[in-house]
Amino acid sequence: MTAEATTATDPAMAYVYAVCRAGTPLDTALTGQQGLEGNPLRAVRAGDLVALVSSVPSALYGAEGVQAQMEDLDRLEVLARTHHTVVAAAYGHATVLPLRLATVYLDDGRVRAMLGAREPEFTALLARLEGHVELGVKVYADPREAVTVGSGGPETDTVASPGRAYLQRRRAQQRNHRQTYRAAGTVAAEVTARVAGIARAHVTHRPQQGELAQAAGENIVNDAYLVDGAQADAFRAALTGLADDVPGVRVEITGPWAPYSFATPPAADAGEPR
Repeated sequence: MTAEATTATDPAMAYVYAVCRAGTPLDTALTGQQGLEGNPLRAVRAGDLVALVSSVPSALYGAEGVQAQMEDLDRLEVLARTHHTVVAAAYGHATVLPLRLATVYLDDGRVRAMLGAREPEFTALLARLEGHVELGVKVYADPREAVTVGSGGPETDTVASPGRAYLQRRRAQQRNHRQTYRAAGTVAAEVTARVAGIARAHVTHRPQQGELAQAAGENIVNDAYLVDGAQADAFRAALTGLADDVPGVRVEITGPWAPYSFATPPAADAGEPR
């Protein structure tokens, strides 16, 4: 069911994806394109700000509906993918302030009231983000890879008893594990040092685990950097080859993205219709 087909018993609500300054191409560039539930995007203006919005059914996007979606991985994937796709498209036309996943208001009037109340904060944030992108840096540690690359396997005394040989292998594995993670920590510190003169800001996120961590090894650093768009290549160049000679350690650079990590909309809005 789409929000356009809602009834009095299931009225449409306003889902907000991002905020930008009025007068940018975003005012019209995405109008009519699809958002969540296949409903068209629209611009809601208040003063010097514009919110990118689409209608959503209250049954799915009221407080209980959002909570249910957050607990359903399939629904959550659709919600997150659509939200981020809209924000990425918007970022191609203007500097935007991405709002948190599931930022929902009762109607456009409440969206306008929010924009008016937060105008000083949002204007300052947009000025800070102007011309900037977010680049991600992930550092991975993989002791198994370190063994394969570094030594071909733990050294053991081939003439020792089975019990002693087992203990030798375990000690070698533990030593390799410690060395790999110590090396990964050193590489992570070097990342910060190398980009200190390029990045404008730095945020540390929780390392990715479970289904989010699809790459080999353990993600031990998951950081985001705010970088002037013109300096994105310089940022990447500064980290080129950083872990090439460090067995079991890998550095991955992602982006450029819209600067989610440096946009701080009011947390209370997410999942709490106003």
